[in-house]
Amino acid sequence: MEFGRLITAMVTPFDDEGRVDYPQAGRLANALLDSGSDGVLLAGTTGEAPVLTVEERLRLFREVKGSLGDRGCVMAGTGTYSTADSVELSRQAEDVGVDILLLTVPYYNRPSQEGLVRHFRTIGEATNLPCVLYNIPSRTGTNMSADTALTLAQVPNIVGVKEASGDLGQMARIIDEAGDGFYLWSGDDGLTIPVLALGGYGVISVLSHLAGLQIQGMIKAFLAGQVEESSQVYRRLLPLIVALMTTATNPVPIKYVLNRIGFRVGRPRLPLVEPDQAVGERIMEEVRRHHIDLPVAA
Repeated sequence: MEFGRLITAMVTPFDDEGRVDYPQAGRLANALLDSGSDGVLLAGTTGEAPVLTVEERLRLFREVKGSLGDRGCVMAGTGTYSTADSVELSRQAEDVGVDILLLTVPYYNRPSQEGLVRHFRTIGEATNLPCVLYNIPSRTGTNMSADTALTLAQVPNIVGVKEASGDLGQMARIIDEAGDGFYLWSGDDGLTIPVLALGGYGVISVLSHLAGLQIQGMIKAFLAGQVEESSQVYRRLLPLIVALMTTATNPVPIKYVLNRIGFRVGRPRLPLVEPDQAVGERIMEEVRRHHIDLPVAA
C-alpha cells in the first residue's frame, strides 16, 4: 500500500465527562486529511494510549477508519509491554480494518535487544498487516539499536520504524543498510528536515494538527530539490515545535491549543492535566504568530 510521508499522531478527543468522543475523532481525522496529512496514527503517545482501554482503542480504530474510508491510511497503536497482549490487540485491530500497526518498544520491563527481536517478530508473524516499529527511549527506557532494527527489517511485514531516539547516526545506519521497502519516519517534528536529508521517508507529526499543509509543502519542496524554500518553512516552524514539545508533556500543549482555537478535544486524562494559565499563555503567544492550516469546526 501507499504509506504517507506525513502522518499525524492524532490526539484522542474526550467529551466533558472524560469519555472518548468518537464522532469528534472522525471529524478531526477528516480535518487533518483536509489540511495536509496523508493519514493518522491512533492510540500513540499523542493519543494517550496508556489511559485508553482495549475496548476504547478498538472502537476508536473502527470509527475513525469508517469515517475516513480510503481517504488516507489509519495507523493503529497496538504495541504494549506484553507480547501476548500486543498480539491479541494487533489481531483485533486487523479485524477492525486498520491499515498499519505501530508497535512501541516495550516500556517499564526494559527488555534486552534479543527480547525486542523476539517480541516484535512474534507480533509481526501473528498479523497480515504491515507493522512499523516505534523507538522512543525517552519514554520507554530502552533504545532499540540499529542492529536490532536491521534484524527486524528482514521480517516480511515489518516495513519501517518511527524513530524518536534523536540519534541521527543510528537513523543514518538504518536508512543506509535496511534497503528498499523499509521506511524511516522521524518521530520528532524538530528533526524532519535532517531525517529527510539522511534519506528518511517522512514524519509522524504532532505539529501537523496545526500546520499540516505547511509541513506537506516543506517535505515536497525538499524532495524536489528546493532546499532553501523548504528550509525557510522549517526555520519558521521551529519555535512552534518548541512551544508544543517543551512547555509540558505531550499531548498536553497540543490539546490545549486545539481547544483554544475552537476544535474541541477535551482535557487530557489523568495523570496528565492541563497547563496552568501562565504556561498556556506562553504556548498561545507562539501559536498566534503562525498560520493555522486546520479547518476549525465547533
